[in-house]
Amino acid sequence: MFHVYSLTKNVIIQPMNNAERYVPMNRRTFLKKLITSSLALFGLGGGTYYYAREIEPGMLTIKEADITSHRIPISFDNFKIVQFSDTHIGFHYTLDQFEELVNTINKHNPDCVVFTGDLVDRPDQFKWDNRIIKSLSNINAPYGKYWIYGNHDHGGYGTDIIKEVMDKSDFVMLKNANTKIDNGLDRFVIAGLDDVMLGAPNLDHALEGSNPELFTLLLCHEPDYAEVVQQFPVDVQLSGHSHGGQVQIPFFGYIYTPTLAESYVEGKYSVGLHPLQLYVSRGIGTTRLPYRFLCKPELNIYRLAHDD
Repeated sequence: MFHVYSLTKNVIIQPMNNAERYVPMNRRTFLKKLITSSLALFGLGGGTYYYAREIEPGMLTIKEADITSHRIPISFDNFKIVQFSDTHIGFHYTLDQFEELVNTINKHNPDCVVFTGDLVDRPDQFKWDNRIIKSLSNINAPYGKYWIYGNHDHGGYGTDIIKEVMDKSDFVMLKNANTKIDNGLDRFVIAGLDDVMLGAPNLDHALEGSNPELFTLLLCHEPDYAEVVQQFPVDVQLSGHSHGGQVQIPFFGYIYTPTLAESYVEGKYSVGLHPLQLYVSRGIGTTRLPYRFLCKPELNIYRLAHDD
């Protein structure tokens, strides 16, 4: 497990020992926890509770965005990358729903598909069979399918299980590694990090052998690690992990997000002087509590565009 210290805009990430588990609580964190406690105390109204548990979690939205950069070759204009994240299959998200998600992904004819972690909620308790492999194998992407670990993938003794499933599904693991997308005229780099919380992320290894002059896109499960990533030759980071908070309150926003998804929660951010473009997905499933309220799940579609 990792401890995160926030020092203005710098984030230092270091291992926690058993005696060091105190995380300073700022005013915003205190208010979030207070509101969360109030909701738990008073409960949701019957109709709202039903909507948050049974309706909104199934209201998948398609969120599209253009990724622009002068470093993107013109020959990659309109290149389509589909990101799905945080499915948490087995916790209020079924294999039937996952099969529908795969159909939706294929309908959008992606050039490339990336998965940014947390496939199954509890790998040690999930009843594994070939159905999930068949669904993942059915995803079509002519320029490849790539994935990284999330914290739930490593948790519950899932590290080797998830890798075997993704290998059999023709997904390429980018664990502190990179690959080049080549269209015969030009190329760009997709790199990936091991999970920050439970893995061993190494940006030097992730970018090893890549040309820093090429447009570089990084997959990293936890969005707040962008504060570290922005010091490296990376143009875009795609993340998940936050779930957008799952529950948002009108005029206040999200009430709680997990560690390493507290500064960057959803949507697009510019990080650092470079700047690094960070995109954070709300993800597909839920965890901890089976609710979404004013925070619909999303599938993310990015189109690359050369920008002078």
